[in-house]
Amino acid sequence: MKEKQEKISLEARVCPVPLAHDEKIVLGHGSGGRMTQRLIENIFYPNFENPELMQGNDAAVISKKDFERLAVSTDSHIVAPLFFPGGDIGSLAVYGTVNDLAMVGAQPRWLTAGFILEEGLKFEVLENVAQSMKLAAAAAGIKIIAGDTKVAERGNADKIFINTTGIGVIPEGREAGGANARPGDAVLISGSIGDHGIAVLAARGELAFETTIESDVAPLNGLVEAMFEVTNDIHVLRDPTRGGVATALNEIAKQSKVAIHLDETSIPIHPAVEAACEMLGFDPMYVANEGKLIAIVSTTYADEILEKMRSTKYGAEACRIGEVSTDPAGRVLMRTTIGGTRIVDVLSGELLPRIC
Repeated sequence: MKEKQEKISLEARVCPVPLAHDEKIVLGHGSGGRMTQRLIENIFYPNFENPELMQGNDAAVISKKDFERLAVSTDSHIVAPLFFPGGDIGSLAVYGTVNDLAMVGAQPRWLTAGFILEEGLKFEVLENVAQSMKLAAAAAGIKIIAGDTKVAERGNADKIFINTTGIGVIPEGREAGGANARPGDAVLISGSIGDHGIAVLAARGELAFETTIESDVAPLNGLVEAMFEVTNDIHVLRDPTRGGVATALNEIAKQSKVAIHLDETSIPIHPAVEAACEMLGFDPMYVANEGKLIAIVSTTYADEILEKMRSTKYGAEACRIGEVSTDPAGRVLMRTTIGGTRIVDVLSGELLPRIC
């Protein structure tokens, strides 16, 4: 009888199971306890399942046997709205980090994802974001192997922020980097510019007219692999995200201590993007992209690389937009449509906040 009374007494001290709260995020989902575990089991495990993640440890273990050089990149995503024509914060988070790895010639392998969720976020929204990340990871051939979730009080975040860290393997012989542009090199771009920034503005209702512009958010690692099939003599790769093509090229010019000369008539811009930029007073050279790359390559291989790029899904509109020279070092210049030359400077300030 005494043992039975002690058992009842102990059971009475155990905390009751909390309410499920399976419609909206509450602060308890960030507690690290049972509610957090349920969130992981119901949302993240089903969408991101792989052997490394399912070990359930504080860190994923990856083997070193198949590589010597690793690339690591991290990025945070706070885009508003969460869903926009052509993409959403989930696909953006995956592709953004995949592309950063690809820009140093790495083959993306693993991804971690950290989520900051606002109290009150609907589970349906989180599920849609997780499913989008699942599809994006599959398209990019990468595994989401670890993650973390925190919940902020209502009003102290905006629905959902995502941080992703990626790890990739760099094959032998690849040395792409911002300091490697050489005089005489050709400057290539994989397609039209400014699509992402204008698509997000349209989704916010900040355009005074209807448009069919969609974000170009896409994984570029397949395109990069196709380019390296031609040659390892690819000197620079860069995805012109925030700050656009102009800012990316200025960074390269300064890193490499070279001049980059562009031909304005060669730069591809969709008419709808150009019209929106004219109406808003934007220069499309500074508008964000999320599925385009700049490549600076040896002139010897430029035509062959362009042909290879055009044979791929995300490089079909690739073209040559300029060349690298010695003077004036650290500058980007553009031959305009009317025959003059203007300096293309780096973006000062924030053109479009909450764009990626």
